[in-house]
Amino acid sequence: MAKNSTGWRLTNAELRKFRSMKTPHGIQRALDDMPYHLATSAWSPRRVLREKTSHCYEGALFAAAALRIIGFAPLILDLEAEHDTDHVIAVYRVNDHWGAIAKSNYTGCRYREPVYRSLRELALSYFDSYFNLRGERTLRTFSRPVNMRRFDSQGWMTSEKPVWFVAEYLLTISHYRLITPAQAAKLHRLDGRSLRAGCLERAAN
Repeated sequence: MAKNSTGWRLTNAELRKFRSMKTPHGIQRALDDMPYHLATSAWSPRRVLREKTSHCYEGALFAAAALRIIGFAPLILDLEAEHDTDHVIAVYRVNDHWGAIAKSNYTGCRYREPVYRSLRELALSYFDSYFNLRGERTLRTFSRPVNMRRFDSQGWMTSEKPVWFVAEYLLTISHYRLITPAQAAKLHRLDGRSLRAGCLERAAN
């Protein structure tokens, strides 16, 4: 077993798998290679590594753990929607610019290159590709970044129990508005082509 100063534990084999991803884009490729699953679960990064499948929330935690192991801060950010489900992403910084890693059932809500000058700018990059099946653009707010080190004592990286405590924490923190209510009231629905493209290879019951 390998252990760092904060007390989290991974096997040598698990560490090798995470380190083999090497870069944020490598982490995204690993997530993209996993099937998207629809279970109401909250697996730790260890469980995701073992099962080789995840959904949005689990993918964000997996990416945060992998970022930590390759030398980045383990940061996640919550995107909050109206008439839709929220989306959790892992964020990272290169030369003062933000990028993101994400698992999503929609094609446009995944990876972002580190070219965004602020987290607001990064969050807005998801706006047009964040929609529900009625074609409504649903993204409304984004949270401050959360450093996952705060959950080390609860074993978020390796727990065999569900890690819902992270999702519950995200419900308690401040979120910042991306658009005004007046702007939201005037939004148009996506055209059919964009809707179909965004749902390409979408997993469904």
